[in-house]
Amino acid sequence: KVCIVQKKDTKKMYAMKYMNKLKCVERNEVRNVLKELQIMQNLEHPFLVNFWYSFQDEEDMFMVVDLLLGGDLRYHLQQNVHFSESTVKLYICELALALGYLRSKHIIHRDIKPDNILLDEHGHVHLTDFNIAAIVKEDLKATSIAGTKPYMAPELFQSFEGSHPGYSFSVDWWSLGIAAYELLRGQRPYVMRSNTQSNEILQMFHKVHPTYPAAWSLEMKSLLRKLLCIDVQKRISCLAELQDLDYMSDVNWDAVLNKQLPPGFIPNRRRLNCDPTFELEEMILESKPLHKKKKRLARKTREQGSDGSPQVNALVDQYGIKSCPYACPSMLFAHCPAAALYSV
Repeated sequence: KVCIVQKKDTKKMYAMKYMNKLKCVERNEVRNVLKELQIMQNLEHPFLVNFWYSFQDEEDMFMVVDLLLGGDLRYHLQQNVHFSESTVKLYICELALALGYLRSKHIIHRDIKPDNILLDEHGHVHLTDFNIAAIVKEDLKATSIAGTKPYMAPELFQSFEGSHPGYSFSVDWWSLGIAAYELLRGQRPYVMRSNTQSNEILQMFHKVHPTYPAAWSLEMKSLLRKLLCIDVQKRISCLAELQDLDYMSDVNWDAVLNKQLPPGFIPNRRRLNCDPTFELEEMILESKPLHKKKKRLARKTREQGSDGSPQVNALVDQYGIKSCPYACPSMLFAHCPAAALYSV
């Protein structure tokens, strides 16, 4: 779950993600969570959701990250927002800079999609969710299968078929192309679902040719074709290749990096940029709300006299998560009055 918090000394607002340790163990997710933490604590970039603090108590692990209240692009698509070509072009540029940075850190994100692209209050994009990201060493390829099927590159599905050729950073650029197409048209270029069989998907890539509306500029259509190229060798797969396109010749990349180019779509600051139905339901069903944690842990300590999850704590400590009480003086966070509204 995620809630809004405020750091007491600086008054700065953050998003705090918290995960129940026992549930992570039950679902065999501990190492995935810690891998995400390990990756995020070495990253900082204007177009990522950056990580700032981590700590734990007897019940939960906490990760404190940038607070972005503009909502994700999936929400805005569902609200039938029309994204202009110039807006999508800027999104592509901003995300390309993020991908270039991740490549310098040897990281493949593997799950680029509108759901994982958040907007700040000015409308700039930020990539989030490194839960299934992979770190690849120089000149090596990843082989494990991970991603969300409608956004996964063709070479990923070849591994399902047993050929295991491996893949690299180019899979993220394919996903970027799918997301950009979806933002422009409101639907994806290939119709598939999570239960669509891999052999059907591979056949689809060769038989179905995405359509590009006549209203789109020739330059945008050419860019999307280069991103959605089945042949990995011909696909745009790095920042330099994108920057070399004639379509990008008018882009001031320093201005993009410094967020000096205003996006064409700015989220409404007066509304909650997410669907409150699920969030309110989660809040109502929350069996162990955070605002009652201090009393609950004190009672648990009196009753048990020890931490109930020493093995988890030992593993967590290996990854540098500080073990501290809920009101630790070195990490003073207070729940923002708006936290209940934004609790997800």
